[in-house]
Amino acid sequence: MLEPCVYELASNINQLLSKYNTVLSPGADEPFYRAANDNNYATIFSNQDFFSSALHELAHWSLAGQDRRELDDFGYWYYPDGRTQEQQSEFFKVEVKPQALEWAYHLAANIPFQYSLDNLHNQVSIQQIMDFKKGVYGQLKCYFESGFPDRPREIIQFLSVLYNCSQPIKLPPETCVYE
Repeated sequence: MLEPCVYELASNINQLLSKYNTVLSPGADEPFYRAANDNNYATIFSNQDFFSSALHELAHWSLAGQDRRELDDFGYWYYPDGRTQEQQSEFFKVEVKPQALEWAYHLAANIPFQYSLDNLHNQVSIQQIMDFKKGVYGQLKCYFESGFPDRPREIIQFLSVLYNCSQPIKLPPETCVYE
């Protein structure tokens, strides 16, 4: 299935993001969040022309609190591909919530979600991967049961209108974890 055009997404969602002094800018070599300064909007740069990258970066932005949004890349560490097992374990811990939101955004945009392990050149055990997938699904289920935070809910509603004929999103079956 082809992803929708990320540039069309940016054009549309920037209307919503402008009230937060933020813009989505696809086409970057690497995803990055540049905090606003006195002269410009904050910018969410997504990778290349990948729609899913834009949704992933929007998820990070949606979760970041006010203090984090004032820091480039929300003040988080990032180790590139080739992480140690310890670094990968930390990556899995901090990526559960953003990837659960990203999954919800994919549901709203009516496109399949894929987990991102983001470490292609080092060994990651099957058990680590399954634990991560279960954690992401568990967080997604928690969002469905307890409600999405305001900003993510607003983006879900926006994406649903734009790509899903305003249909509500539904929690996928747990079997999706094992695919």
